[in-house]
Amino acid sequence: MRNLKHRLSNLAGKTSNGMKPAIKKSIMAGVTIAALSFSAGNAAHAAETKLTTTTVFYVYVNDSFVGMVADKTQVENLVEAELAAAKKNYANLVVDLGMNVSYIPEQVFSSDTNTNTNDVITELKNQIHVQAEASAVMIDNKPVAYLKDKAAAEKVLDTLLLEYITEEELAAVKSRETAPTLPLPDGKEKETRIVDVNFSKEVSQSAEKIAPEKILPIEKAVELLKKGTLKEQKYQVQEGDVLGTIASDHNLKLAQLLSLNKGLNENSILKPGQEINVTVLKPFVDVVVHRQVYAKEEIAFKKEVIEDPTMPKGDTKKKQEGKVGIKGMTYSLTEQNGKTIKKEVLKETVLEEPVTEIIRKGTKVIPSRGDGTFAWPTNGGYISSRQGYRWSRLHKGIDIARPSNYTIKAADNGTVVYAGNSGDGYGNKIIVDHNNGYRTLYAHLASISVNVGQTVSRGSKIGVMGRTGNSTGIHLHFEVHQNGKIIDPLSKVNRN
Repeated sequence: MRNLKHRLSNLAGKTSNGMKPAIKKSIMAGVTIAALSFSAGNAAHAAETKLTTTTVFYVYVNDSFVGMVADKTQVENLVEAELAAAKKNYANLVVDLGMNVSYIPEQVFSSDTNTNTNDVITELKNQIHVQAEASAVMIDNKPVAYLKDKAAAEKVLDTLLLEYITEEELAAVKSRETAPTLPLPDGKEKETRIVDVNFSKEVSQSAEKIAPEKILPIEKAVELLKKGTLKEQKYQVQEGDVLGTIASDHNLKLAQLLSLNKGLNENSILKPGQEINVTVLKPFVDVVVHRQVYAKEEIAFKKEVIEDPTMPKGDTKKKQEGKVGIKGMTYSLTEQNGKTIKKEVLKETVLEEPVTEIIRKGTKVIPSRGDGTFAWPTNGGYISSRQGYRWSRLHKGIDIARPSNYTIKAADNGTVVYAGNSGDGYGNKIIVDHNNGYRTLYAHLASISVNVGQTVSRGSKIGVMGRTGNSTGIHLHFEVHQNGKIIDPLSKVNRN
């Protein structure tokens, strides 16, 4: 009897070292039959010793032996309770305990039972790890996001696509087997047809079992795929930090750093302890959209200038009005995350020819009439003051100082209409009417070389630079008037 029990114990130990459950059960059944036969053959001996038999259970978790119990009900209750708790905690998921519990019964003499129920319960609790069925979104065969099921994973991918196309376009792509290759017919303005939409990398799904806490809601999974992370890295500003240095230390360009932090600009003042986002977003995958676009576009008209010796120089007259043409353009566009990365012309059709604009330009030189362009009125020099408000008053012209010599020249052909000192702060001044809507004024002159009524030509000497009137130093105050209104001289003067 002792030898049989010893052999039984050895067999139980061996079955825990990797044998398949079916094999274990077969061995145990054989051992049990042998034990019963031995008992039947020695009934007298059993009766003499008054021994009785009882059933025990060998408990296995994932084919590994964990112990023997006299009553498997406690183990079953534990498993059922843990599974019920998991289903309650993760009510929207299909979960299990991450282990397979099996039992092998055996008849043994009651005096020899050596069960360890408490140890088995403890070991089972240690091995329980709740897991849930999930659908993994795979990018280039690597899982990057887990969803509760295939439908949720497909919803994530569709949501990502719908960031850049409409629901109608997505339905159209899914409903057809092959993408159209023929260009769009000439038609409505800005007509668009989607050809295809896909991802920049291989995207697939895979059924997995993972810890429930790793399963993401749809909106979080979309955010993860778009940003490449759900955690933003923050930097705490230290004393003496500047934006450029922070950007450089985190391998960012200043423009990138500013784009990550709304409200910051290049002139922002940083405070110690202030937190700045330094997370570089690298999407797991990009959405690539292929479109055909038809649009009507303008064709610029040509301009033709015909010189007319009978018209004064500087005058122009339109002989023929120009008119833009219209063309129909069919493009093939490739967009990545909403930005066009490739554009090709598939078809171009001229719908309306453009009409050339024809301009008559006068070439006849009239000594007393300017052509509307102005020469620099001094021999070099620099602009010491521009037009605009200063000291709460409008400075009507520009000041030119330190020329190579003090000669003042007429900026264009014209007639002198004023030459003298009117006591208005300008000192000695000259006004030239260019007989084409423009007048020029020259002030603070030391001396005047022309008289009222005199015709002057572009570049001819009209006076000498000085500091008469309200002037703190030798310079020329120069103004330009067009049809009675002050304009900025720098918009008209040619410094060459």
